Amino acid sequence: MATQETGEENQQTENSQAGGFIGAVEAKYREIKEHAETYPYVWASYAVVYGGLALWSTYRWRKLRKTEDRVRALQERLRKHYEAEERASATISSSTSRKPATPVQKVPTPSADKTPK
Repeated sequence: MATQETGEENQQTENSQAGGFIGAVEAKYREIKEHAETYPYVWASYAVVYGGLALWSTYRWRKLRKTEDRVRALQERLRKHYEAEERASATISSSTSRKPATPVQKVPTPSADKTPK
């Protein structure tokens, strides 16, 4: 019985070598499958760790997208607010007549050569 199993394994390895890339993939699949059947707790821990990482990444990604959408909406509201403000100020300034600006008179500064008494 043992010789028959080893004969089958030898035949499988010969087939995998003859198959090239596909045979190598099949051989690797068999190795992984045997390992998963032998050590199921290791593979379960992989599922828990990487599954948790995927869930956390998905959560953060969605939260980031929602934040970006909220910022875009606020920027749009702010842009519309400023446009309305500009239109209102333009309407007010065009409806009222502007007075010419009065010149500002400069006050002479005390010079440094005069000493106070």
